[in-house]
Amino acid sequence: MSETAERFFESLPARAPDVLRGLVSGTLQIDLSTGDETDHWLVVMRPGTVEVSRHRGPADALWYSSADLFDRLVRGEAQGVAAVLRNESTFSGNVVLFLAFRRFFPDPPGTRDPREAAREQTGRLA
Repeated sequence: MSETAERFFESLPARAPDVLRGLVSGTLQIDLSTGDETDHWLVVMRPGTVEVSRHRGPADALWYSSADLFDRLVRGEAQGVAAVLRNESTFSGNVVLFLAFRRFFPDPPGTRDPREAAREQTGRLA
């Protein structure tokens, strides 16, 4: 398991109050593969809180990814939904958990909130 992924999972409980503000609740199992080896992470999400362990299910959803892709997601170099749509990773179960979990990943470098860009543009026009 990469140090990047380890640090990411360790950071989740402290970041959960800011990220999980909605009513999301459930368990997501994340399987990360490197060659013939697979590491398992169980993430229990509730509003404002996350519990992380190195166990397997039962889970409401299962996300399978290569460890390399996951590291790129953690660094903001890839996007989870795009990876699933390109079949670089697979997901099954409660999609709301996947959509909520992806909010823990950073935005790609140079990404800006479109609302901020619109406000700047409006200010220039005035």
